[in-house]
Amino acid sequence: MTDIRPKLLIVEDDPGLQAQLKWAYEDFDVFIAGDRATALTLLRSEDPPVVTLDLGLPPDPDGTSEGFAVLDEIMALRPETKVIVASGHGARESALKAIQRGAYDFYQKPVDIDALGLIVRRALHVHKLELENRLLAERAPEDNRVLGRLITAAPEMVKVARTIERVANTSASVMLLGASGTGKELLAKGLHDASGRAKGAFVAINCAAIPESLLESELFGHEKGAFTGAVKTTEGKIELANGGTLFLDEVGDIPLQLQVKLLRFLQERTIERIGGRRSIEVDTRIVCATHQNLEAMIADGRFREDLFYRLAEIVVKIPGLADRPGDPTLLAKAFLTRFAAEMNPQVKGFAPDALAAIDGWAWPGNVRELENRVKRAVIMADGKLVSAVDLDLANPADGESNPLNLKSAREATDRKVIRHALARSEGNISSTARLLGISRPTLYDLLKQYDLQH
Repeated sequence: MTDIRPKLLIVEDDPGLQAQLKWAYEDFDVFIAGDRATALTLLRSEDPPVVTLDLGLPPDPDGTSEGFAVLDEIMALRPETKVIVASGHGARESALKAIQRGAYDFYQKPVDIDALGLIVRRALHVHKLELENRLLAERAPEDNRVLGRLITAAPEMVKVARTIERVANTSASVMLLGASGTGKELLAKGLHDASGRAKGAFVAINCAAIPESLLESELFGHEKGAFTGAVKTTEGKIELANGGTLFLDEVGDIPLQLQVKLLRFLQERTIERIGGRRSIEVDTRIVCATHQNLEAMIADGRFREDLFYRLAEIVVKIPGLADRPGDPTLLAKAFLTRFAAEMNPQVKGFAPDALAAIDGWAWPGNVRELENRVKRAVIMADGKLVSAVDLDLANPADGESNPLNLKSAREATDRKVIRHALARSEGNISSTARLLGISRPTLYDLLKQYDLQH
C-alpha cells in the first residue's frame, strides 16, 4: 500500500471551513463534499470510516432537513460509519436527535479544531475495534478452538491446551488448578476426548456439592441393604467410568477418611462397594481439579500428602479470564450467538460501549460470570445490539473497568455521578442540578441521553 492514512469525509458547504478542516487533518486522507449528492458518491466510492456532517446543507442551509436526510442515507448504506454531526448554538436538541438516528457524536459550532480532532480520532478508534470484532465473528469457529471445544485466542490458554494434549495419551494423573469458573471441567473433557479413552465414559462429580455422608456412596457405590434406603445395588462414579475418565472437581473437599479409600484405589486399581466384600478391578483414569491451596491444606493436616502426589503427577495451572487477552470478547460473542438463537433472535451483536466494558472488566467470576451476564443481557436487550447497561457493566466499581476510548469513559463517569447526585437528592431534579452545578434543562438532556430514570 502506498497510502495508509485513514479516510475522513467532511460534509460542509462553507468553503472557508472546508479549507480549515482539510488543513487540520493532514494525517488523514480527506474528502470534501458540499451537498448530499457529492457526499453519498464519496461514501460509496471511498468508504470512509469517519464522516463529519454539518446538518445545515443546501437547499436547507438554515435548517436541518437536508443534513438529517444525508445522515439517514449514510446509516442505510454504511451503518458501521461513524458520523459526527455539527451542532450550532441552541441546537443541542438536533444533535441528540441525530445520535438517536445513528450518529456517533456531535461537535459544537463554531468549531474548536482540537476538540473536533479528539472526537474524530476516538471515532476512528471505535470503528477499528468494531471492524476487528466483525472479522473475528466471521471467522470459522474452529479457528479459535483447541481441544475440540475450548474457545480461546490467548497464548496462555493455548499453552494449557497443548500441555493437556501432550499428556492425554499417557497414564499420568492430571491436576487442574484454577479459580472457579475458569473452565476446568471443559479442559478435563478435552483431555478425555484427546486420549485413548475417548470411546469410554466421561463422568464428572463435584466433591464440594455432595454431603460427606453421601460422597463415599457416590464414588464407590453400595450393595443392596448396605444401609437404610439402599434398596438395590448401585455402581459408584469410579465404576461407571471404567474404561474412561472420572473428573473429580473440588477434590480438596474430600474428607480425610475418604481420602484414604481413594488413595487405595489409585494404588491397587480395585474398589469395594459400601457393604460389599469383594474387590472389583476398575480401569478408570482420574483427573482432578481444585481452586484451593492443597499444599497449605497438607501443612494443616487437612489433605494427605501421599494422595496429593498420586493425583498431581502433572499439574496444569489455568489462568483467570482477565489474564487471557482477547478471550473475554471472543467468548462473549460465542455466548451471544448461542443465546440469541435460543432466546432473542433480534440481537445481532454488542454495542461499542459493551465491548469496551467486556474488555475492561476484571471478571472475578471468570467464564461462568461472563456467560451469565451475556445470557441475561440477550434476554433483556430491547434492540439489535447488547449495551453495557444490558450487561450491567455500565457503572463498574472503581478500578474494575478501563474502557478503551474516552467517550465510553466519559459516559460511564457521567452516569455514575448523576446517579449519585439523584440518590443524594432523593430524586429531586432541582437539588440534583444544583449538586452537579448545571441547569435543570441540561440535567433533563443528560437524563434523556443516558436513559436514566428519575
